[in-house]
Amino acid sequence: MKETPNFTGWHAVVLHREDGNTERLIRQLRLLGLSATLQWAPLSAASVPDLVIVDADQGFDDLLPWSSAVPTCPVVALLGSEAPGRIAWALSQGAGAVIAKPIAASAVYPALVMAVSIHQERKGVAERLQYLEERVRLRPLVHAAVEKLMKAHGVDEERAYSILRNCAMRRRLPMEQIAAFIIGGIEPLPEAG
Repeated sequence: MKETPNFTGWHAVVLHREDGNTERLIRQLRLLGLSATLQWAPLSAASVPDLVIVDADQGFDDLLPWSSAVPTCPVVALLGSEAPGRIAWALSQGAGAVIAKPIAASAVYPALVMAVSIHQERKGVAERLQYLEERVRLRPLVHAAVEKLMKAHGVDEERAYSILRNCAMRRRLPMEQIAAFIIGGIEPLPEAG
């Protein structure tokens, strides 16, 4: 993240029982421009807010609607305990930052910025991983297209791969897509040049 976010207009859900900590937290969130809802019931998957702040001391597995450590929005954990199990639970829910209890107003903004930054980074890594997994899954197509080019042009594997790569670069398409076109007969065999 290159710049700190402006939280004006964001909606946060605070999953915590009402107490003095939540009053200070919600007051600080409003000063930062967020609207906040306080609830102690599982968050609905249909209405995920811009930000979730969750009580990690009392939290339970079905409190948040995602099942992986990559949540659909930034998560901040409220933690008053040093219990390893509570810290592990917060991490398993995708918490990107922690606000210690009792809540100090000065701790809220840095935690929000940290959680948003880590959430964006996790999303970027997950998207990149998905992209790379897809490319690996399609590698057999590239290999089949290289073999087809080797037979058609009577060249070695390195030269056939170079032909395929150059064709992909000229067309500005991924090699896997050009390979699929060649194997499927949609794309004529590129010239050996």
